[in-house]
Amino acid sequence: MLAGAKKVTRFEDLNVYQQARELCQRVYALTRSGAISKDYGLRDQMRRSAVSIVSNIAEGFERQSNAEFARFLYVAKGSCGELRAQAQVGSDEKYWDTAAQEEISGRCRKLSAGLSNFISYLERSAVTRRQRTAAP
Repeated sequence: MLAGAKKVTRFEDLNVYQQARELCQRVYALTRSGAISKDYGLRDQMRRSAVSIVSNIAEGFERQSNAEFARFLYVAKGSCGELRAQAQVGSDEKYWDTAAQEEISGRCRKLSAGLSNFISYLERSAVTRRQRTAAP
């Protein structure tokens, strides 16, 4: 275990999970009203992408190895990219202003960077599932 690192026993304690959950809440709020609420395809796909991020972090955490956890974090990272692209499409269609698109894109970039750091930590770590700590 890293010196001074906090032992994590639940996926809810992970910073990346908390960020993903906030992002998901923001996507639902953004797609709840206005013209996007009637574009069922884009609205639903954005929501699925956001939920995928949260879900893959949680599912990966519950797996028995760091390699499996990292694999699920890669999927979550891919969903971040997908959500960024969808936010750009929504902006192109004038469903929201550039500020909203930039907010979603910025949150996705920050979360994606956090996931990358966590993946790197898991891939170089000999720490087992029971001993996992928060990524540095």
